[in-house]
Amino acid sequence: MPRYKLIIEYDGAPFCGWQVQETLPSVQGALEAAVKAMSGEAARVHGAGRTDAGVHALGQVAHVDIEKAFPSDRLRDGLNAHLRPHPVAVLAAEIVPESFEARFSAIKRHYRYRILNTRANLALDVGRAWRVPRKLDAAAMHAAAQRLTGRHDFTTFRDADCQAKSPDKTLDQLDVVGDGREITVLTSARSFLHSQVRSMVGSLVWVGEGRWTADDLSAALAARNRAACGIVAPPEGLYLVRVDY
Repeated sequence: MPRYKLIIEYDGAPFCGWQVQETLPSVQGALEAAVKAMSGEAARVHGAGRTDAGVHALGQVAHVDIEKAFPSDRLRDGLNAHLRPHPVAVLAAEIVPESFEARFSAIKRHYRYRILNTRANLALDVGRAWRVPRKLDAAAMHAAAQRLTGRHDFTTFRDADCQAKSPDKTLDQLDVVGDGREITVLTSARSFLHSQVRSMVGSLVWVGEGRWTADDLSAALAARNRAACGIVAPPEGLYLVRVDY
């Protein structure tokens, strides 16, 4: 049975998240419905990451096993035809070895968080960035962010419902780049805890506002206590950019 690797882009706003839920629309559910409409098969689509409700993806990766063999381009185009009008697009499809698994074969995941530092309401970026009206110091945010790189116990930045076996993670990158009106947070790691990125971003915004110092951020990390976390950034600014294998 052929195994296909899919690279997927989606707007997370209409969905309850990646994972199928019985009564709510999900990205996984939309893809599985498209697979069934095209092939007649009820096949599970396995994603590299279970993005939360409202979180977007530019390069989510998934795999699916389909008994009927399709040329890669035909599968991509057929799935896209059945995905309409959902804001989900299969950018590429290819046959991969049976040993490939979208989640467990991944060696690094890359996320981007968009902050629009503006007093004006958003027009074109509604639902695609977090508007923070108070002036942020991007340089201070970046300097503080380096306190979180490396291997740590990230309990403070972990959602209370996180199902990961351990809070210990190695954060390879956490950069804050300011470009006038827009501030971008770039982060990468082999894997992340539930809500870890949004929790780190929210705490960094407190640093940018002057409410916290870099030492305060370090103290929050060392506390290993969810109550020590700053604000949790909303989901609409978060993008899964790429998954490396």
